[in-house]
Amino acid sequence: MNNLVSHVHLLNQIRTLLSQNQHRLQQTVNHAMVQTYWQIGRLIVEEEQQGEVRAEYGKQQLQKISTQLTQEYGKGFTIRNLRNIRTFYL
Repeated sequence: MNNLVSHVHLLNQIRTLLSQNQHRLQQTVNHAMVQTYWQIGRLIVEEEQQGEVRAEYGKQQLQKISTQLTQEYGKGFTIRNLRNIRTFYL
């Protein structure tokens, strides 16, 4: 009986540790994603648009970026999302 109680106690401690660290990991990933999207928005505005709200060739440039990023990284880089990321930076 004592071994069973010890086993259950150890298992509960491990579960608690895993749950706490899963939460920390989610927070860390969310923080990194926010920073990454902000930096992408900054690059679009400051590098491609020279600080203007829109580049002169805006839609074509965003389309090219969208196409290439989607090919390399998968979903999440539609023109609409890139506009949202740009707006997030602004």
